[in-house]
Amino acid sequence: MSLDHALLVSLLEKPSSGYELARRFDRSIGYFWHATHQQIYKVLARMEDAGWISGEVQPGEAAPDRKLFSVSRSGRSEVSRWLAEPTEPEGVRDSLMVKMRGAAFGKPGALIPELEHHRALHANRLTAYRVIEARDFSGALDRQRALQYQVLKSGIRFEQGWLEWCEEALGLLHSFDQDQGGNTP
Repeated sequence: MSLDHALLVSLLEKPSSGYELARRFDRSIGYFWHATHQQIYKVLARMEDAGWISGEVQPGEAAPDRKLFSVSRSGRSEVSRWLAEPTEPEGVRDSLMVKMRGAAFGKPGALIPELEHHRALHANRLTAYRVIEARDFSGALDRQRALQYQVLKSGIRFEQGWLEWCEEALGLLHSFDQDQGGNTP
């Protein structure tokens, strides 16, 4: 997937200025597809040049003028083409997993603070997802909201899995630490 497609989907959900899009992106798609505001603006310009989106300048009364972007017919065609294209699962690249393997050759207990940090980050993200779930996905859902909720459920399950793994890994590291009296070779 390219950032282009992530932005097209976001603009299909709601036409936005670059600033609004970057803020919304941070609060939704940004949970699983990271992009800087600078990258977003660069891609918006490229997509506008390609005819996938159009921008309409709206004069600001109390604020500066803003350019509101919406998806064109050509952009909708690109989304349709992209949706029909097969996608392979993306590989995981995580330095913590390499550290876990490497801990066999050092002091496994030294990873405990890092794992506790990861556990806290994943717990915080899970809490944020649960707040979003309670706020945005109660009651009957239309097609768009139902599909967005499926994405959120994936995030919830991902964070739950990480929390379970962190607990298991911390238990293992603590057992190694106790076996060696806190001085694991």
